[in-house]
Amino acid sequence: MARVAKPKPQKSLEQTLWEAADKLRGNQEPSEYKHVVLGLVFLKYISDRFEERRSALESELVAEGIKPERLASFLEDRDEYTSHNVFWVPEWARWGYIQSVAKQSEIGQQIDQAMDLIEKENPSLRGVLPRNYGRDGLDKRRLGELVDLIGSIGFTATDDHGADDVLGRVYEYFLGQFAGKETGKDAGAFYTPRSVVKTLVEMLEPYKGRVYDPAAGSGGMFVQSAEFVQAHGGKRTDISVYGQEFTDTTWKLAKMNLALRGIEADLGPRSDDSFTADLHPDLRADFVIANPPFNVSDWWDAKLADDPRWKYGTPPQGNANFAWVQHFIHHLSPKGTAGFVLANGSLSSKSGGEGEIRRKLVEADLVDCIVAMPDKLFFNTPIPVSLWFVSKAKHGNGHRERRGEVLFIDARTLGTMETRRLRVLTDDDIAKIADTYHSWRNHDGGYEDVPGFARAASLEEITKHDFVLTPGRYVGAAEAEADDEPIDEKIERLTKELFAEFDRGRELEGEIRRRLEAMS
Repeated sequence: MARVAKPKPQKSLEQTLWEAADKLRGNQEPSEYKHVVLGLVFLKYISDRFEERRSALESELVAEGIKPERLASFLEDRDEYTSHNVFWVPEWARWGYIQSVAKQSEIGQQIDQAMDLIEKENPSLRGVLPRNYGRDGLDKRRLGELVDLIGSIGFTATDDHGADDVLGRVYEYFLGQFAGKETGKDAGAFYTPRSVVKTLVEMLEPYKGRVYDPAAGSGGMFVQSAEFVQAHGGKRTDISVYGQEFTDTTWKLAKMNLALRGIEADLGPRSDDSFTADLHPDLRADFVIANPPFNVSDWWDAKLADDPRWKYGTPPQGNANFAWVQHFIHHLSPKGTAGFVLANGSLSSKSGGEGEIRRKLVEADLVDCIVAMPDKLFFNTPIPVSLWFVSKAKHGNGHRERRGEVLFIDARTLGTMETRRLRVLTDDDIAKIADTYHSWRNHDGGYEDVPGFARAASLEEITKHDFVLTPGRYVGAAEAEADDEPIDEKIERLTKELFAEFDRGRELEGEIRRRLEAMS
């Protein structure tokens, strides 16, 4: 009987686009190439949205009886676009024109011109869009092929691929893929894996209020927060977004990422250092959500010595972890909660006064929950991390009253290996963690300790552990499955199984000998 070939799995739009674009990469480094690709994706998206609005406007005008000779002037009225939250795209920056010159040697200069024109017409994008497409080191033939490739995808509600979320998916997929190709710390600097972001957001539940990320990267925390609000029946405008990013190119990525999703965000007028140049000094946020760079050793500046943010102790000059923690707390509103990622060393380290700062945070009853995460979640490092939740809401009125307790969750066994080097948390994994946290936070939520996974510990117990916050110290071992089989019966059964395996082994040995002899 003929074997039926298995159908090859269909590649997603994102995979198809990435594989084709990656072949065009040539000798470009990921840190350079990602701006080439994502800039073109952004340009195609806003052009598609512009043309979609233009088509709808034309239909409206025709229905109103506007004469054909007057249509052109109405269709070029920029207010008809900006009033519908559509970027105004000048004629020489529209994708149709860019596509028409894709095979010409000046394609790079034409794209640079398009970026300039769009920035001049849209103040919110000034200084943000990538340039340098005309540089000598960028292969113009490959660039033209990349334009053709991206031009084959539609990013509007009338296209086969759906509405706004298509570009969001492609954009995020590309960010993730570029992170996987980066070396050193660059990957983590601009991209936090989606399952980590989603865990933070699902636990924080930022339904309404001010959301702040002073280590914003490419804006993933804000994107997921906005998606969370919409998924629960709210509007993107229910949250106000504030952020800061140190690296200029990453700050521009974040501005583009948020602009293409229609998320209004105050990321400050420029990129800058959150410690020495806090761009939101008076902000008190309802939610702080962040993945700051781990164990940064060159963060200190002499002018930070007496900074009011160091309420619980001056952080060591050789490690910024507890500088970030105190920066987050400083920017929380009286009922605010922060959720953030830290390297596991922060749970137990005593060097440079870190143990004292951790003690004061616990004694101030600010630490809400610690989640030990599995390893291999990040593109740029295999080290395991923890999620910290610190809350001023413990001291507010009308919220859950879990004073004097910290919830410890050990999630190290969760997750699925997506590749040999990368693990992801499934939606079920995330729900297990978040539901445990919420059932504990809500006094009548039916929370119960789960040996080996979750336990609420008192401050007295944490004090006995010298303020070490490693969840494994508190959750204990998982309960073993009940075993009611009498010991003599178990020994007899296992002995029979072992002898059966011996017999099977001898049969296999005999079969192998016969086949080898037949071959000689």
